[in-house]
Amino acid sequence: QVQLVESGGGLVQPGGSLRLSCAASGSIFSINAMRWYRQAPGKERELVAGITSGRSTNYADSVKGRFTISRDNAKKTVYLQMNSLKPEDTAVYYCNADIISTPFRMADYWGQGTQVTVSS
Repeated sequence: QVQLVESGGGLVQPGGSLRLSCAASGSIFSINAMRWYRQAPGKERELVAGITSGRSTNYADSVKGRFTISRDNAKKTVYLQMNSLKPEDTAVYYCNADIISTPFRMADYWGQGTQVTVSS
């Protein structure tokens, strides 16, 4: 059984920062790409940032220069450092990962989501 558990969401004022974490656990052989998505009320889920196993990264245009994705392979954890937050960043943030579990099965896993609210 593989699980992804996010943490670090909360309420922050515009211009503030938050750091999200997502830890994978269970019978994991390896983790390939890891990603952060978000979904605001009434909107579709969108890709925020992704990082490969080789640490290549990609970002949505709306967060470039403000958000940084990173990962700690030993801890099976992906992070999203969010700076200069704006009200439009308010959403539920979801972690997603391509994981090979044991016995060797490749699957796409999602966390339960963590709320980020940017408001004064």
